[in-house]
Amino acid sequence: MRSKWPHNAEYAVKKFSLGALHVVNFVFAFHLFKEFVGSPSLMAGPSMLPTLGTQGELVIESILPHRLFPNRLARGELITLRSPINPSRVICKRVIGLPGDVICVDPSGLKAPSTEHVVIPKGHIWIAGDNSACSTDSRDYGPVSMALMRGKVAARIYPFHRFKIFSSNSTFIDV
Repeated sequence: MRSKWPHNAEYAVKKFSLGALHVVNFVFAFHLFKEFVGSPSLMAGPSMLPTLGTQGELVIESILPHRLFPNRLARGELITLRSPINPSRVICKRVIGLPGDVICVDPSGLKAPSTEHVVIPKGHIWIAGDNSACSTDSRDYGPVSMALMRGKVAARIYPFHRFKIFSSNSTFIDV
């Protein structure tokens, strides 16, 4: 009598391999979606108070629109970018100035004289935290390369009672 063992083992190996392939495909698809389309991100720290809390809030980071239309960036938008000081960190800041804008380096006078101005070079932006007293931003490291930008913060989804969809409605003086 012939044993069914080799046939059963071959079937089990094929079934396991197919399952493993599905898992690998899912992991790759998830990674590609997260890196190129968008993903939830945890934001924590005092630099964006009161817009984002210090204890960590879950936001949706929209990456695809920035990659497809990099010139549609607007003043007032919340963005995520690689930190110019520590590229392993992702930071969240507000866009204050676009290429060609003349920006007052520090209107508060905390880090530079309030009379100091700078022209934002092509391919760069000026960013700031909403809580200027606790923010490391363009007042410290100057205009930031747009190549460091990851995406826009589309919405805060957690904590649920603070759910908000962000827009670029901002007020600025155009002279």
